[in-house]
Amino acid sequence: MKLGTTELIVILAIVIIIFGPKQLPKLSKMIGKTVKGFKEGVKDETEDDE
Repeated sequence: MKLGTTELIVILAIVIIIFGPKQLPKLSKMIGKTVKGFKEGVKDETEDDE
C-alpha cells in the first residue's frame, strides 16, 4: 500500500490541526529520536544473532 501526495497532505493537515503549528518541531524531534532508537535496537539485535 503506497501513500500518494494527496494522502500525505491530508495526514499533515490533520496533524497540524491536532497538535498546532508550535508543537510540530517538538513532535518531529521526538519522532526522529524514536526512529533512531528503533534502528539502533534492530541493528544491535542483528549483530547479536551473528
